[in-house]
Amino acid sequence: MDRLFQNHRIRARQSLEGLWEFGKMRALSTDGLAESIDYDYKLAVPGCWEMHPQLLTYRGQGIYRRSIYIDNTAHVRLLFKGVSHTAKVYWDGQQVAEHYNAYTAFDTTIMNVEPGAHELCVEVDNSFGQHSALHLPNDYYTYGGMIRPVIIEILPLQSCSIQWVQFTPIKEDWTTDEEGNWQANVRIALQSHADHDIKGHIQFELSPLQQSTLWKQQLPEITLKAGQYLEFTHTFTFSNIQSWSCEHPYLYEWQTLWYQHQSNTLELVDDWVERVGFRTINTYEGKLLLNHQPIVLKGFNRHEDHPMVGASFPIALMVQDLELMIHTGANAVRTSHYPNDERFLDLCDEYGILVWEENHARGLSIEDMRHPQFIEQCEQVNREMVTQHYNHPSIIIWAILNECASDQEEGRVHYQRQLEQIRSLDHSRPLSFASHHRENEICFDLADIVSFNLYPGWYGDEDPGELCDLARQWADQAGGKGKPMIMSEFGADGFYGYRSPNRVKGTEERQADIIESNLRAYNERAFISGMFIWQFCDCRVTEEGIWPMMRARTQNNKGIVDGYRRPKLAYEVVTRYFK
Repeated sequence: MDRLFQNHRIRARQSLEGLWEFGKMRALSTDGLAESIDYDYKLAVPGCWEMHPQLLTYRGQGIYRRSIYIDNTAHVRLLFKGVSHTAKVYWDGQQVAEHYNAYTAFDTTIMNVEPGAHELCVEVDNSFGQHSALHLPNDYYTYGGMIRPVIIEILPLQSCSIQWVQFTPIKEDWTTDEEGNWQANVRIALQSHADHDIKGHIQFELSPLQQSTLWKQQLPEITLKAGQYLEFTHTFTFSNIQSWSCEHPYLYEWQTLWYQHQSNTLELVDDWVERVGFRTINTYEGKLLLNHQPIVLKGFNRHEDHPMVGASFPIALMVQDLELMIHTGANAVRTSHYPNDERFLDLCDEYGILVWEENHARGLSIEDMRHPQFIEQCEQVNREMVTQHYNHPSIIIWAILNECASDQEEGRVHYQRQLEQIRSLDHSRPLSFASHHRENEICFDLADIVSFNLYPGWYGDEDPGELCDLARQWADQAGGKGKPMIMSEFGADGFYGYRSPNRVKGTEERQADIIESNLRAYNERAFISGMFIWQFCDCRVTEEGIWPMMRARTQNNKGIVDGYRRPKLAYEVVTRYFK
């Protein structure tokens, strides 16, 4: 299951989860396929190969293999929700797709597949090197494998398929519009797979979850030429709508249906189902406004990491994480430092948890940003993140380039370019980035929200309140005057079970003290629009580079729960302040 709901009801699709054959790669042939592969393992998909006892620290290349049986001649679409970190896909020995980055989805369509048995192979690479500008040794672990769901879809031969749907709720004036009156801007993309012209029409339907249709509208007939790709936009008006909010995360089902003329009849050929919420998010006079009301974000930075599953989370563990966060009184989560599994975002939609989602680029120096693949790989992640996760009402902030070179003019070029790119893809959400450059920051004028990663009490003895006041001054002087301010990271190490009356650094007591002093300061300041504790859970870090020397046990131990989600003393401190 790749979503928490049925994304298609007409389109034939099936999960490819289960055991796949797996072998380490040793040599490449001239056509790119691995030679002399011994498929010594059977690995779960989705899953991380590090969960196998013989692959605990394996970094390199491997091939997953399985057979697929096709009943009738058809077009076959393969959807990969996340492969870490580079994938090459082969169908019957021929390469049909290649993709970089573990945390965004990709797909490929194989045309005119004949009936019978076929071989699907996926070459996966989690190594570091010149081919990778974003996956590099870091303060979190780059796992290997097909870490998120894999889906196969069967598309009829002479048909059209819906490629994507984007739903943007609009409320022009909260002061004069009746509360239940809304508009929505809807963009849709169609792809003809036929070898001749086809005719049909689109129908949209809006329904409260598990209820009958509230609204429907059929668009005029359209003609698609052979192989044509078509995008178009419509704006619709609705009444008696319930808004989505943290307290009342009311969701609707938006169904897009493609009816096609076939042999003098009109047949329902394809569909696309999304869950949407009606809400607005914007900034005004230094505040973050959700549905025209000021809101303060209180939450956690969270890595997708668990000792038992690595980065490949089952839904039960996602629910556990959210329940533990909600128990503290949290209303927000930051997807540090990459786009998250879409099922987790579905859960945030349901629970009313607000999401800061950011691209995958953490701690890159200006030298790192000069990598010949940096621009292409980073902008690809931006595009895929926004287009794939666009419809989630829980996502209220897009962000980029955590702790990168935003203190240098050369780095500023990249910040400006990427923020402009995301605005061109989605103008409905504010943008930010997390900076640790203090008074040397030069890019706050480019963002809608100013955000600081500061660790008073841990990386120094500064008073959190005084440092926060200084940060506000730095932001104002760097082009951030009048913009909301978020403390995007603060926290301290705390080793689970290490307690001592002397409260030295590393004890649970000292961690709790430092987090409490930070929370007290930020809650007292009206100019703070959000605070994200670093971090929710302890996580594994890479063994390459500087990280084993900086992180005891090759872990970032700043979680308020440990890797197994056992609460530390800081958990109750957070609960007192968030609630």
